[in-house]
Amino acid sequence: MEETETLKVRIKMPDGRSWIPKFVQSIDQEKCIGCGRCFKVCGRDVLQLAGLDEEGALIPLDADSDGDDEYEKKVMTIIGQTNCVGCEACMKICPKKCYTHEAMAEVLSP
Repeated sequence: MEETETLKVRIKMPDGRSWIPKFVQSIDQEKCIGCGRCFKVCGRDVLQLAGLDEEGALIPLDADSDGDDEYEKKVMTIIGQTNCVGCEACMKICPKKCYTHEAMAEVLSP
């Protein structure tokens, strides 16, 4: 069996600095207040606001919807994880710090 080495994917910036992008993994819906700040800073179709009903089921919301009586609270959900570019803008603007991000691993074989 071959041994492998795992490294974090690194991007070399034009000025020579290196950057390790960290991609969205999850949102703690217990902490999320559904303010939508993260949605506004992400232009990549990664996030969607949803209502959480009494049974804990998610109800996708239209941005123009005002059917507040159909759900208990609003929360942000991840709908396009593969669209994430790893900038972490959503996490940086979140007032409740409910995001989890992780660097992509690159597996190297000897």
